[in-house]
Amino acid sequence: MKRQSRSLAVRIALSFVVIVCIVLAMVSAALYHATNQALSTRADYQLIGRVEHFRSLLHDLYTIKEIEARPRLFETMLGDRQDVILFRRAGSAPFINVNPEQMSLPPLHVVPVTRPIGLDDLYEGTRADGVRMRWVGAQARIGDNGEVVEIIAAHVMTQEARVLSVYLERVWLNVIGAALVTMLLAWWVTSRGLQPLKLMADKAAEIAPDRLSARLDVAHAPAELQSLAASFNAMLDRLEHGYERLLQFSADLAHELRTPIGVLIGETQVTLAHERNVAEYRNVLESNLEELERLARIAQNILFLAQADHGEQRIERERLDIHDELDTICTYFEGIADERRIRFDIDASGEMVANAIMCRRAVGNVVVNAVRYATAGSVVRLHGHADAAGAVLKVRNQVDGDIGPEELGKLFDRFYRGDAARSEFTESSGLGLSIVQAIMRLHGGSASVESPGDGWIEFTLRFPSAN
Repeated sequence: MKRQSRSLAVRIALSFVVIVCIVLAMVSAALYHATNQALSTRADYQLIGRVEHFRSLLHDLYTIKEIEARPRLFETMLGDRQDVILFRRAGSAPFINVNPEQMSLPPLHVVPVTRPIGLDDLYEGTRADGVRMRWVGAQARIGDNGEVVEIIAAHVMTQEARVLSVYLERVWLNVIGAALVTMLLAWWVTSRGLQPLKLMADKAAEIAPDRLSARLDVAHAPAELQSLAASFNAMLDRLEHGYERLLQFSADLAHELRTPIGVLIGETQVTLAHERNVAEYRNVLESNLEELERLARIAQNILFLAQADHGEQRIERERLDIHDELDTICTYFEGIADERRIRFDIDASGEMVANAIMCRRAVGNVVVNAVRYATAGSVVRLHGHADAAGAVLKVRNQVDGDIGPEELGKLFDRFYRGDAARSEFTESSGLGLSIVQAIMRLHGGSASVESPGDGWIEFTLRFPSAN
């Protein structure tokens, strides 16, 4: 079962939600800690201020009996009804004991009467239900008689805990609400942001073999998608070019095969129309064999080009003498050249690294092409030399009239004929120069053609060095 892909908009929205939740959680944690610290500090200063106030009150009174007579005075000064306040003589029972929950006193360091109370003098404790408490002990002097008593005070941080609890609940609600709102907004914004991508996909879906000329609009695409659109258009350019070449190749191939097949069918039908003797049948079979051999050459050449295009050809290279190779090829084609009174002029030296069979085939195709199209009675010049980059072979011939740049660019196309009056020489199917280009690509080299002017045309084959 195929797994259904999640929407990109949903993925981005969820990513935003996670990021927002993490940021809000970090900010909320920092604010919670800061609030907790602020509440604790405020409670500490209130507790210190309360005890210092008690010190001042005791100093204004004359005796402990006056203190015992006014217990309500001190109860009303507590910050919370759960808070604790004790007055006692050192080592004695409290004579003022406001301790609603009867909490046991922790061991405290009592601040001397001569020193004010500081934050470092407070102690932290915990009530049975886990609520924090702050304790402090300090001495106070009563009236003018100088009697010293101890004040033990405690603040139960119930209100602070309640504030923090409410704050935490609101934080969670805000985080959840922010996550939902962020997810909706992120999904909406992302969906709108991805709309150009959807439009590009719709445009791409309209492209068909009969509409390969359609292109994506790069100018109006978002900056982030312009490179994608440009790359896609470049791919379409290659596809269109390849498709056009394939159509042309198919048409040329059909045309190329139609002639020998038509000849075979026609000769066979004519032969079968009447009784023939053995010699006539033999002539027909020999003629058919020539056409079949031509078909076999076409098929072999097409197979070679297909294998070369897909990199299926593996070549072994060796060192070859450039002059010897050119001389061997010219000797092979002397008969064809003599028929048109064409001479060969070889100027070559040095060595090259190439596959001998493929090299001779490539150079031979260029030479036979030069002989076929050269002006009768002219000279075909062959030049070759080696340098650090490799070897360069040139075949130059003169033709009747000049060849335009447009025609030069098509000479290496498959089945292209620059002249309808091709003879039946080797590689006369229109694939000779295409095979030359394929062989040069297999060697990692190149094949090019130019027309210097005055009816001259020059083919250049560049073979790379052994390195």
